[in-house]
Amino acid sequence: MARQAGLAALLVAASLALGACQNKSAELDGADPMATGSTSKPSLKETAKLAKKWQADPKNLHYGLAYADHLKSLGQGAQQLQVLAQLTQYHPQDQALMTRYGRELAQAGQTDQAADILSKAIAQGSTDWKVYSAMGSVLDQQAKYAQARDYYQRALKIAPGNAAVLNNLGMSYALEGDLKQAEATLREASNLPAGRGEPRLRQNLALVVGLQGRFDEARQIASADLPPDEVEANMAYLQKMLAQPNTWQQLTDKPAG
Repeated sequence: MARQAGLAALLVAASLALGACQNKSAELDGADPMATGSTSKPSLKETAKLAKKWQADPKNLHYGLAYADHLKSLGQGAQQLQVLAQLTQYHPQDQALMTRYGRELAQAGQTDQAADILSKAIAQGSTDWKVYSAMGSVLDQQAKYAQARDYYQRALKIAPGNAAVLNNLGMSYALEGDLKQAEATLREASNLPAGRGEPRLRQNLALVVGLQGRFDEARQIASADLPPDEVEANMAYLQKMLAQPNTWQQLTDKPAG
């Protein structure tokens, strides 16, 4: 367990330092189907108007979700979660809403609350692959890797060959220390039509390959999306990190089963 925790910390440090998989490297779930706002950053005036509309009718899902979208775009994550929490009180049977709230909690690092909300959506019989993938991400954050992969497999039964789920599954293997299986899974995902259009997926693969010491191969993978100077900086960082005492032992020891 200590070895797994050390490797997880190492992997997270690498992904953050490389900038290859920024902000939640293991997640690749695409756009939220419940998002109601535009992709451009909203103005404070627009947000204030929505706030008034929603506060006048707090059960209104359309206004509430739009307001939550604006808050998220403005970097007001805590306030966004408060809005979603209130909406779920009024709409406890809305599986899509529960899934979105759970995913946002997970992204905010509130894993216990996220697990509770996502469990409710699952108990209601949700057939949305995103709820199972999100639960897997929560369990990965809690270092419950085997349980996480069970949920990724359930997501894959709903959405076979889903590149986002396979990405998360691959990173789950990596977090536990099984870099060979992580690589195989990430390669499978990156070879899918949807996977070929996801730079973050290739950078996850480059990271896992690089962590195995195959820097030339990792460099080639990373070069598909990053400029040469960034690729070389990433490889230099990986080499420096892997040169530290005990790093290779962490990466090559057999994962605890």
